[in-house]
Amino acid sequence: MNKSKQYETVFILTPVLSEEQTKEAVEFYRKALKEQGGKITNEEHWGLRKLAYPIQKKSTGFYHVLQFEAPSTAITELDITFRRDERILRYLTVSLDKHAIAYLEKRKLKFGKKEGEHKKSKAETTTI
Repeated sequence: MNKSKQYETVFILTPVLSEEQTKEAVEFYRKALKEQGGKITNEEHWGLRKLAYPIQKKSTGFYHVLQFEAPSTAITELDITFRRDERILRYLTVSLDKHAIAYLEKRKLKFGKKEGEHKKSKAETTTI
């Protein structure tokens, strides 16, 4: 059995998706990770943000961050899935070292976030 390591993935969804389609896409990747033996430790939805440069003629995208533990085989499968999905503009998965893990734990404590809670963007928490 492969030993699990800690990873962080940031992916950008195309801005033409509705809020419901964005949630479905994020849920799809949550399930894909769990099916590959991964365990999500933290998740953040940063919402619609401006891109540093246009990607596929788009200047904005929905940013989402997943921090998780998974075997290396899960990362390979996740990479293939991201490449095939036309909803994804860009993605980046990095392995977290002990210093990054310590930083993330401090950050969780600073913002009062417990494992399993999902951070909501300003757009989701603001009522009109």
